[in-house]
Amino acid sequence: MTDQREAIRSNAKYLRNVRPIDPEEICDYVEGSPHPAVVRQHLREDAVSLGLREREDGTFVPVGDEPVRPRRGPVERFPARYEERLEDFLVERYGVDWHRDGTGQLLRSTIRRFKSRYLEGRPVEYDDDVAAGYAIYHLPGYYAAVQYALDDLAERGLLGRELRVLDVGAGVGGPALGLCDYLPDDAVVDYHAIEPSAAADVLEGLLAETGRNVHPTIHRDPVEDVDLGALGDGEGFDLVLACNVLSELADPEAVARSALGALASDGTFLGMAPADKNTSVELRALERELEGTTVAADAVGGSAREVTVYGPTVRLWPDATPTDRGWSFDARPDLAVPSFQRRLDEATPADDADHAPGEFVNVDVQFSYSQLRLDGTRRIEISLETGDWARMAETERHVTNRIDLAAAKLSRSLSADGANPLFKISDGSEAVDHYAVLTRESALNRPLLEADYGEVLTFEGVLALWNDDEGAYNLVVDEETIVDRIG
Repeated sequence: MTDQREAIRSNAKYLRNVRPIDPEEICDYVEGSPHPAVVRQHLREDAVSLGLREREDGTFVPVGDEPVRPRRGPVERFPARYEERLEDFLVERYGVDWHRDGTGQLLRSTIRRFKSRYLEGRPVEYDDDVAAGYAIYHLPGYYAAVQYALDDLAERGLLGRELRVLDVGAGVGGPALGLCDYLPDDAVVDYHAIEPSAAADVLEGLLAETGRNVHPTIHRDPVEDVDLGALGDGEGFDLVLACNVLSELADPEAVARSALGALASDGTFLGMAPADKNTSVELRALERELEGTTVAADAVGGSAREVTVYGPTVRLWPDATPTDRGWSFDARPDLAVPSFQRRLDEATPADDADHAPGEFVNVDVQFSYSQLRLDGTRRIEISLETGDWARMAETERHVTNRIDLAAAKLSRSLSADGANPLFKISDGSEAVDHYAVLTRESALNRPLLEADYGEVLTFEGVLALWNDDEGAYNLVVDEETIVDRIG
């Protein structure tokens, strides 16, 4: 069998540069004339190492070299095929009326319980019911969030069509499905998930709905027990995901270091967390702990390399890093309500005093994220070295004066309805939170409203004030201020 498989590989290597590889043709060139289905299975198993993708007609062709392009437009809904697969899973486990009566009440109480434990900072044990409830409540939002984060890589041409992916704490699969749907049909993914909990059962079923060129492997051991470098077959991973899991680990820094050591030299570590204050700040603190440190990369045949923050936070001044609170998150348009969330919410008994309509609907897309690399590449390659711009580290000496500065926009508007638009901004040197407050909109300062999350802006003639109530600096943008987009 080994000789037969090697013969199939050898023929594929030759034909890949000649014409599409047809299993029915190769079987004639291999001793013993294996059935075309056997040849096809071997080609599927070796597709990643051979750099091949399977087409709809059953033939195999080389994966293209062109990088993946950024997604266009917002993520509008959780795809119907995943909805149906999840509902099939719920029916198999709880019955046709999974959302009603006792089983519906079980799932609602489970969701309430893990939400409460999460907000209290207490660990959540992922048994079968928690995994089901987690999928109902969190799967759609996580599916969308990861796609917006991937835009940061795609816009710089850093997301290839041939990807080795490691998903640490994959859960029920929101980020995995989002990644697979973000990629074009002609991409090939060697996907390794680490998920020791009951969530792996949900993940396995949902991954079956991805394309023929997604090659998944689920490792059901705790991440601390897995040799991450060995999973990459000595080549390293192009993308490591650690989404909504780092805050649940006993030693997130150690796990992150291990994952960074399994990266390819031009790979990206993407950490994500919910937008709430605690987990968002914890993620940013981890980013800063790792930044500038060296990571051993022996597992992928390389020397130790220094960790660099790619984005979305910036480092606009040489050798400066921020030490402020670091609460920064993005917010995107809500998703359409998935059928399984609507079913569970609408089936809540009328005498449930704790229920408010929409309690079990979660279509918000708000998230914090951090992208780390080992090759020194940053999403925004700007270095402020002249005396033309004020440093946020020195804002104290500019209070009540108008100054010029450059900074990234790191929030959507944080103001209450009717109040002046308010945005967190950063130049990567600040020790205290800074906010840009738009008091009078004009054509010259409107770019502050129009800029995307993470985009760098220049502010000319912005008024620096201290906000004693918030313990932060307000940079007042009025009719005298000019704002330009340069990111």
